[in-house]
Amino acid sequence: MNTTQPLRIDIFSDVVCPWCYVGRKRLDDALAAVADIPVELHWRPFFLQPDLPREGMDRQDFIEARFGSLEAYKARSQQLVAIAEAEGLPYRPDLIRRQPNTLDSHRLIHWAGTDPAGDRSSPMKRRLMELFFAEGGDLGDTDVLVQAAADCGMDPGSVRGRLATDEDADAVSAAAGAASAQGIDGVPTFVFAAKYALSGAQPADLLARAIRQVSAELNEPAAG
Repeated sequence: MNTTQPLRIDIFSDVVCPWCYVGRKRLDDALAAVADIPVELHWRPFFLQPDLPREGMDRQDFIEARFGSLEAYKARSQQLVAIAEAEGLPYRPDLIRRQPNTLDSHRLIHWAGTDPAGDRSSPMKRRLMELFFAEGGDLGDTDVLVQAAADCGMDPGSVRGRLATDEDADAVSAAAGAASAQGIDGVPTFVFAAKYALSGAQPADLLARAIRQVSAELNEPAAG
């Protein structure tokens, strides 16, 4: 019987953050490399654009407001496209038409983590990112979110009903605010065993080493 204490990893990220998209894939690769180590993933909310209207905004308007011009954004986005593709991730910024407020996406990830059939938060995080970065899906559209829930095995009717309410909106917003209060001002940020943090889309081999080292420390026999 494996008596190794699971390593808790808290991942602070936003579903519309391209570096978080890359970082999630690198974490997947790291976990595959240390498959003998039990881990518990906890996806923590972070709002990359906390002042974005709840209804979101036109993508081009957003780009011009944030980057100054579409031309200034294109050079940066092409670099990120190449980095994502090197990780085997499709990234199609040309398909994105809306910049969404991500409160409902984070609510959905939270609900996926407490689904009666089991924790579905990691598949949900992955699916929402695929929708936004690879398919140009509008994560502010209820139909898109409901379909994402169905894709991850959740009850679509229940999710639609919950999205129509403010259920957990305050809790998710408070959690995102708490991350900033803890000094987390960039994402992705990986926190291991509530003790050690790595910020940025770190390479998979570095994440794997961190997982192995912190797990070994966590499970070190007590002296005496």
